[in-house]
Amino acid sequence: MIPRAMKQRLWAYTAGICQHQNIFVHAIGGMEDHIHMLLQFPATLMIADAINKIKVNSSGWMSRETGRFAWQQGYGGFGVSKSNIAAVVRYIQNQERHHRKMTFEEEFIALLKKHGIEYDSAICFRLMCRAYGALVFLLPVPSAYALG
Repeated sequence: MIPRAMKQRLWAYTAGICQHQNIFVHAIGGMEDHIHMLLQFPATLMIADAINKIKVNSSGWMSRETGRFAWQQGYGGFGVSKSNIAAVVRYIQNQERHHRKMTFEEEFIALLKKHGIEYDSAICFRLMCRAYGALVFLLPVPSAYALG
């Protein structure tokens, strides 16, 4: 879990990792059990490589700051159209209110269904950190499963 007191620091550190890769950060936010990022990737950067650098660097920093920490493996992706950027930024900024209505798992399954993406619910949340193309969701590994 992401300690409440560390959330803003983690968001800022993660924004720095993105900026170092020339990734434009529209918004970063989240909850204790996940992070949301609306990012604009340069055409020359492979998204998988960028996500890996974000995860490796942010989990290393969190481990140094708070103890053992790691993100779950993998990611999935959806694009966010330019016309929806403002709505997605508002969504990221209002995570506390949004997640009073719906858990992250419920939200993610709804997005998969909305986009017609098949999934296996038995493994969906065990194996994936969530990335929606430009909108990226990462989940920390539960401490019992943290990577060394």
